[in-house]
Amino acid sequence: MKKRKTPRGILIHCYQRSHNGFILFYSVSDYLAFFTILCTFAEQYGIKILAVSLMPDHFHISLEVDDSRKLPVFISVVTQKYAKENNRYCHRIGQLFYKSFGSAAKYGPKIARTNLIYVGNNGVERQLCQNAEEYRWGFLPYSISDHPFSEPIVIRSASPHLRNALKVVETRHRDGKSLNYKMLQRLFRPLDNKEKLQLTDRIIAVYDIIDHKGAERFFDGYENMIAAMHSNTGSEHDLNEVTVGRSDACYAQITKLLMKKMHLSDIHDLFLMQDDARFGLLPIIQRETGAVPEQILKYLRLPYIKRKS
Repeated sequence: MKKRKTPRGILIHCYQRSHNGFILFYSVSDYLAFFTILCTFAEQYGIKILAVSLMPDHFHISLEVDDSRKLPVFISVVTQKYAKENNRYCHRIGQLFYKSFGSAAKYGPKIARTNLIYVGNNGVERQLCQNAEEYRWGFLPYSISDHPFSEPIVIRSASPHLRNALKVVETRHRDGKSLNYKMLQRLFRPLDNKEKLQLTDRIIAVYDIIDHKGAERFFDGYENMIAAMHSNTGSEHDLNEVTVGRSDACYAQITKLLMKKMHLSDIHDLFLMQDDARFGLLPIIQRETGAVPEQILKYLRLPYIKRKS
C-alpha cells in the first residue's frame, strides 16, 4: 500500500464517498450519529478539524494531523463504526463506504483558503441551500452561535423530556461516547418540533470539536470567510469527486414521498423490503419527483448498471 503523505501542520482535504454511490444520510438521526462519532474519535486521536461538510452520499473534512499514521486509522474507525451502526439500523449487511478515501495536502494559505471555501460551499453547489452558512451539515454558523437553527433553550420552561435529553447528551459527551441510533430515537420521540430543533442544535454544539477559529484565521474572521464563500465556489483539482445529477435536493423529496405513500414511521424501514420490491418503487419515484434513475437507485441502495448503447 502506498503511504499517504500527511505533513504536520499542513491542511489536508479528505474525501470519502459511499460504496456504489449509496446514500449515507437520510435523516437527522443519520447526520447526528455520524457527527458524534466523528467528533468523539477526533478528540481521541488528536485530529484538528477545521471544516466538515456532510453530503447525502459522501463527506469532506479539512484537517491537520501531527502524525502521518493517524489519518488512515482515524478515517477507518469513524467509517467502520458508522457503517456498523447504520447497517444494523437499516436492517442490512455489506459494505457502506468506498474501499479507500481520498486525501490531498494543501500547501500555503491561498490554496488552504480555496479548499475551505470549496468544502464550505458543497451544500450550495448541490443546491441544498442558497448560501454556505444556511447548510446545517456544513456547521459554519456554529462558530458564532450554539443554536443557529432554533430558539434558545430556557431550562425552566423546557419540557421534562427535553431536560432529560440534554442531561443524556451531556453525560455521553463527558464520558467520551457518541450517540447511537436507538438512543437518538428515544431522545427525540417525545419532543415537539420546536424541541427537536433545539435538541439537534444542542447535540451539535456539545460535540462540536471543529476548530472554527482556526479556519477563520485564513480569512481574518468569520464575516470575511462567509463573504469569500458567497463570491467564490472554491475548487478541488487533486481529488476525483463523483457527482450524479445537478442537485441533491431530490433526496429530501424522495423521503417525503415515501414516508407519505408507504406510511412509514421511519424512512429506514424502507430497507425491510427486499431488493426487488425496492426496485419496483423506481418508476413511481421518478414520476413523482423527476429524479434521474441513478439517483433513485442510490437512494434505494441498489447498484446502478449502465445499459450498453
